[in-house]
Amino acid sequence: MSEDDRESAVRRVREAYADGHIAHEEMDEHLDRVLAATTHGELTAALDPLPAEDPGTTATIAAAGGRIKRRGAWRVPRVLKVESAFGRVRLDLSRAVIDYPVVDIELSLGTGNASITVPRDAIVEVEGLTTGWKDLRYRPRQPTRPGAPRIRFTGALGYGRLKIRHAWR
Repeated sequence: MSEDDRESAVRRVREAYADGHIAHEEMDEHLDRVLAATTHGELTAALDPLPAEDPGTTATIAAAGGRIKRRGAWRVPRVLKVESAFGRVRLDLSRAVIDYPVVDIELSLGTGNASITVPRDAIVEVEGLTTGWKDLRYRPRQPTRPGAPRIRFTGALGYGRLKIRHAWR
């Protein structure tokens, strides 16, 4: 069982309490069971009485040609699909509102460069991403706080370069 599994379970118990589904005493009980769990079965048993987890939202940004650009204070969905046949993609998540501990960004890009700025303390995963013509440019950094958002990139990039960087502030 990973720490991400445990953190996700703790978040789910807290959300159930915040939404009024369980009382304070029940929250303490569930948290004790989650923190003491050593297997996935024990973790599942601790979460079974809770209401189903909100899977989050999925949004698609698509363009056949031209630019795709998002910046400023925009709300990032749980799953963001970015599709572009020809053109440039610029996503700036540095000031975006990220409500979920894990955000999946699925890229389907034909030709053209893509530049993505993630928050300074974000944890970035690029293992599910394939590039065609040029390589991915990304330099990982250590998270600066616990509970930093995790951003997972998947999909494919044809002809063009993908550059992922952390924001300065």
